[in-house]
Formats: sequence, structure tokens, C-alpha cells
Amino acid sequence: MSAHESTGTAVAAPLDAALTLAGELAGAWGSWRPTMTPDARQVAFLSDRSGTPQVWVQEVVLDGPAPPARRIHLSDDPVVSVSWAADSRWLACAVAAGGGVRTEVWVVRPDGTGARRIAGEAHEHAELGPWTRSGHRVVVTFPPTGGRRSRAFLGDPATGRLDPLAEGDLIHVLDVSQEERFLVLVDGERGQQFAVVVDRLIDEHQPLLPHGATGSTDVALLRPAPAGDTGPVYVYLASDVGLPRRQLLGLPFGPNGYRGEPQTLAARDDAELEFVDADDAGTLLLLVWNAAGASELELFDTSTRERTPLHGLPGLVATDPVLSRDGRSVVLGVEGPQRPRELWHLDTGSGRWTRITHSPDLPERELVVPTLVSYSGRDGLALTGWLYRPPGADGPGPAALWLHGGPEAQERPTFVPMLQALVAAGITVLAPNVRGSSGFGREFVHADDLEKRWDAFDDVLASAELLVERQDADPARIAVTGRSYGGYLTLAALAFSPGVFAAGVDICGMSDLTTFYRDTEPWIGAAAVSKYGHPERDRALLEEISPLHRAEEIDVPLLVVHGELDTNVPLGEALQVVAALRALERDVEYLQLAGEGHDYRREESKRELWQRVVTFLAARLGVGS
Repeated sequence: MSAHESTGTAVAAPLDAALTLAGELAGAWGSWRPTMTPDARQVAFLSDRSGTPQVWVQEVVLDGPAPPARRIHLSDDPVVSVSWAADSRWLACAVAAGGGVRTEVWVVRPDGTGARRIAGEAHEHAELGPWTRSGHRVVVTFPPTGGRRSRAFLGDPATGRLDPLAEGDLIHVLDVSQEERFLVLVDGERGQQFAVVVDRLIDEHQPLLPHGATGSTDVALLRPAPAGDTGPVYVYLASDVGLPRRQLLGLPFGPNGYRGEPQTLAARDDAELEFVDADDAGTLLLLVWNAAGASELELFDTSTRERTPLHGLPGLVATDPVLSRDGRSVVLGVEGPQRPRELWHLDTGSGRWTRITHSPDLPERELVVPTLVSYSGRDGLALTGWLYRPPGADGPGPAALWLHGGPEAQERPTFVPMLQALVAAGITVLAPNVRGSSGFGREFVHADDLEKRWDAFDDVLASAELLVERQDADPARIAVTGRSYGGYLTLAALAFSPGVFAAGVDICGMSDLTTFYRDTEPWIGAAAVSKYGHPERDRALLEEISPLHRAEEIDVPLLVVHGELDTNVPLGEALQVVAALRALERDVEYLQLAGEGHDYRREESKRELWQRVVTFLAARLGVGS
């Protein structure tokens, strides 16, 4: 056998194994977004076990085998959220119209009967909000478009009638009181929101936090005031408004404009509050903290303010927790690098964990648990990332950066099949949290706003330098890859720092921020000005940081991927950069995923994407050579 034939065999073996693994993981369905009945005996959730995310309902059985889950069929389009009414009579669902970005709101009986679409269609986006605490009506919000402001309504599931509830610039209703008199909403651009309580009886609203203070408020709950408090209603917030990190705030509120002062009820210097839920009486809260990407759970007694850690979480990351109305049960999603999302039940009294859904068995021996690494940006800012190292890797070799979207998202130790497939091919992957990522405090998440975008570009370069310093990567064989904002960072790295990377993969990224603003959904563009800049006032900046304007500097192989129905980052962002590079006779490939929007939800799309990325990078980085 010749040396060439021997090398070819060595190359084919890991690549073939990686492509096989990518195909297997595309079928590794999960379960997420749980919502339960008041008695905690049934749970509805989303699962892609049929190939596309749909609604499923299952009995909660804590001893012995549970009956199989049953599917609630609405349409063939992906379902993106589900919520059970407080009176248990209805489910409300958000459905991705045609598989795209815009969603419809549907209601259906838990037995699958009575399904009806009450808001939204392919040409009109409608957002699903919370149910009232009585369970009789559900919030539906239409974002601003066509010169109109955001409008929120209360929808009647039995008749489909929508009654006006609130109006604002970019409002999101977070909770509605039992009698539908009070509601909590946030308004404002990304990272610059303000929260108010609206008294519908007297048509007045009161700011919840100091006047003029803005930030991010992700959760707000209206519950009865704790024993001994002067307010009849208490508001609990997960917010970083005027604070270094997101924490639990509380304040009393009542009729006739009564409003107490906000107090910090729970805070940590090493973690951010990510989720909050409460029982009906307002006596017990469930808190989920994000500590450098891993999840930690606590119970909070609102009368004593005692915090009780919940141990034994059967995975690294918890998502979408739900506390039962009596406070005795928690249902939440749990996942880790070697397991897709599964649902678990926790008895808050005994601390016993019980798995509700079971994902298919996976070849865990082939899946890597990443290591958290710490390093510094070029200006000294502390950064972290998750390092996926091929088993047995010895010395520098092919490597890739994986850049998450957002930018206010966060890379965490979750189930990421594409990265696992790359590692199986012999490619080391670093998934960094560059500045602008969430989970590390208010200052960090705003460290890339507007003209500070250049500092985020430098963080990408610092991440590549780390791989070289650690001798994990051959400096001539490092790729840069990412999706959404991460795809934009990929293009920026190639255009503004030529010579650093050997290849790139841009998945649904922006190539020109001026055309992004022109073509994106109106409410998405309106919310983005605080991060990227205003399309008119800051046009010079937007042009300066748009990779398309420096396309001639992109001189390494590039794979561009985009969903056919993407109206968040519109399809034109991909087409124009591909056209520019082809006109320059550069090495560029293009993959368009049919029937997909900004998120790729169908099994066949994921399989095609992951296998294409593995094949592209293996060839460009000389895997096995």
C-alpha cells in the first residue's frame, strides 16, 4: 500500500465516523418547555420525536412505568411553545407559521379537540403570552408593524375573541393577576427595558423600578403579599435594572397607586438569576441560578426569606422550570453534553428526582464533556469558553471556534450535536463567550454595544490565540464558525482580520447591518438599535462594521448556510455575500435549507447541515493530514 493510500484510509475513518455520528444525533430527539396541570398529574411539553417539534401530553407517574405520551396535532408546522391554562381546560400554543419566524397562537383542549387559531398567520406575527391566574383567558401580543405600536390582547379560547389589554412601543406582558385587574409588562429596546404594573380598573400604571432606570427584566410574577406585608399584591422580578447582575427583587403594590420600595431578596456575586416561578399563595419561590453556565436551584420562603438549595440536579443545565400551584412539585428540562433535553420531576418535600421523559440511547462513549477554560481578551477583560478536545488528541491540530448567537445568548455545557460531530472528526472546538454574552453580569453584556463592537471582534481573535497558546491548535488550521450573531462575527473575523483563519462557516449571519435593518422584521430592528446602532443616526458606524463592505479581504474557503424562510436575519444577507465572493472568484459554498426560518427545527435539515459542515471543515483543515 502506498503512503498516499495509507493517508487516505486514515482520513476516511474519522470522517466517516463523524458523519455517521452526525446522522445519528440528528434523530436524537428531546423534550422541553414543560407546563403542568394544577394538580401536577399531567404535563404538556414540546418534543421533536416525530421529526418536527410538536405538542405532547403525558401522565406524571412517580412510581412505576408511565403511559406513553400522546401527541396533540395542530398542524405540520413546528410548535415553539405551549402553556397550560390555570383551570386545566385549555392549552395555548405558538406555532411557527410555515416553519418561519412569524408565529400563530392556537388553543386546543388537552384531549386534542377544539383546536383553533386565534391570532397570527404567515403575514402577521402574534406572540403567545401568559394565561391569567384564573385560566380563563390568555395574553396575545402583536409587535409593532406598519406604523402601529405593540398591542396586547386577552384572548378567549372558547370563542377566539380578543379584548384590548395594553399598548406600547415594544411591550411584553409578563404576568396577569388572578382577577385580571393588574398586569406586569416590560417595554423598551434590548437591554434597555423598563417595567411597570398597570391597574386596569383605574387605567393607571406605576413604574416598578426607579424612574429612568433601564436594563433587562426577564420574569415578573404577581402573587399575594407575604404574611405581615402591607401590600395586597406583591411583585417578584428577575432583573438587572440598575444592578451589576440579574437578581431577585420584590415590592408590594396595590390599588389607588400604592407602591412600595423595591428590595433585593436574593442575589449572588458569582451567578445570575435565570428563572423564577412561584406557587399560587406566593409563599414559595423556585429560583434557578446560572453559575458560569451550569444551573443551581433553590427554594425561597417569602415569609422568612430563607433559601434552601436543591441538590441532585441530574444534568448540568436546567431550563423552563415550573413550580406547581401548591409548591410541592417542580417539572423542568434537564440536559448536558451527552444527553438531549429530558423532563424531570422534583418533589420539593423529599428532594426526590424522577425522570418523566426518556430520550433515545446514545453512544455516550463517543460524546465529549467540554472543559471550562478561562483567559483574557486583548484588553484584559476576563473571558471564558467551553473546550471540546478529541479524545487522545496529542499536540496542535485542526481546530475551530464556534460563536453563539444573540449576542446576548450564552454558550453552555448543553447537547450540541454539531460540535460533537466535529470532535469525532478530530477537530478541537472552542465555544467562547465573548463580550456581549449573557450570564456574566450587566457590564459584560453591554461591553459590545455600538462602537464597542470592535472589542468583540478582538475577543474572537483572543480566542484563536488561546488555542495556539495551549497548543491545542495548529495556527495555520483554525476555522471560525457561528450562527446568527455568531455568523456575523465569523464574517467580521474573516473580513477585518485576514490571515488569521483558514476557513469559515457562516450560519444565518448578517453580512451588512444596513440591509439587515432594511429587510428584517420591524419589531426585531426596533429592538436592536441599542446593540448595533440606529439605521439612520448611526449609519456610518453600521457601514464600518459590516463585513460585506470588506468582502475582498475574505480570501479563505467559506460555507454560508441560511434558512429559506428566515425573516429575522433575512435570506438576502446570505445571498449578497455569496454573490460578492463569487464575483471575486473566491472559494465559497452555499447551503439553503428549505422550509426553515432562523432556527432549524426539522430532523432532515439538522442532519444535512451538520454533515455538510463536518465535510467542509474536514476538507479545508486537512483532517488526518
